[in-house]
Amino acid sequence: MMLALMAMPFAMQAQTKYHDVEANDAKGAVKSITVSMMGQERKTTFDENGKMQQEGLKNAVYDDNGYIKSAEMEAQGMSIKVTYAWENGKLKSQTMDVMGQSMPTVNVYNEKGEVVKQTMNMGGQEMTIEYSDYKYDDNGNWISRKVNMMGQSMDAPRTIEYY
Repeated sequence: MMLALMAMPFAMQAQTKYHDVEANDAKGAVKSITVSMMGQERKTTFDENGKMQQEGLKNAVYDDNGYIKSAEMEAQGMSIKVTYAWENGKLKSQTMDVMGQSMPTVNVYNEKGEVVKQTMNMGGQEMTIEYSDYKYDDNGNWISRKVNMMGQSMDAPRTIEYY
């Protein structure tokens, strides 16, 4: 009995106060996620409570359960307001408001919980991005997937560091 109790903390995954890691399509004690896409790298870091630490991110608002509801970002001299919608612990959509334009992105998940498609509405133009061929690390987070967009297919690797 004592041995079982001692093993429990290692077997259980600690719940973080914030769910920003999940907003970035990952889970667990993630320290950083670096995504490589079309020769560009973007690194997002998280504190030990799971709160996103990204350059230009400010005024983040959270619900009582630690899910991000909205935030402001500074990018290329513009202020962008991002609003997040959650459903059953998964990011259902995020809407970026840029210079008076509202651009929603909706996630579609498969039965495994993988994002298989995103639809974006950019000023009346709808764009679809499809994801497939997921590869995972030992923590169950994806570290590579194929992205199909506008007739182009490319690999999207990412590196995850853990606490």
